[in-house]
Amino acid sequence: MKKPENIMTPAKEHDSAGSGEIAAASAPQYRIGNGYDVHALAKGLPLIVCGVEIEHSKGCIAHSDGDTPLHALCDALLGALALGDIGKHFPDKSEEYRGIDSKILLTKVCEMVKDRGYRLVNADITIILQSPRLSPYTDRMRQTVAGVLNCDLSRISVKATTTEHLGFTGREEGISAFATVLLERSSA
Repeated sequence: MKKPENIMTPAKEHDSAGSGEIAAASAPQYRIGNGYDVHALAKGLPLIVCGVEIEHSKGCIAHSDGDTPLHALCDALLGALALGDIGKHFPDKSEEYRGIDSKILLTKVCEMVKDRGYRLVNADITIILQSPRLSPYTDRMRQTVAGVLNCDLSRISVKATTTEHLGFTGREEGISAFATVLLERSSA
């Protein structure tokens, strides 16, 4: 029986070491990635959302600062380039990352994206949290994320929703976030 040809990707797209790096000549013009993250909430901890501290009685239980949307964004960027996930690069068992500001992690991920010859076209972040309302903070969140990514504000979307009191977010036990990114090959 004849083995079917791989019609989805060129045979030599990835390097022989399997690192996920793509030769510039065969690299796709665009790459899409998505990310998802969840953290439990507990009383007395800080709540950091897209780099902005939110006044609330609960915050995230986490090894880092627990910035759930930024973790999802890191995963989306890494996933777009088939580089694994945030845990692969910044393990939650490592003392080096205990309490780390997630903006630092996002900066490191952006360097990986740039080193592989890509740049951000846009990012879309959805935060799922029952309480508090995040709409008063979303403009500042967008500005913070755009500043870390060193891109125009128009490239960053941040929105929030509830689950209408359903599930763990509805019971205010946790926060979750989705992020989707589009990357394009840099011309330089």
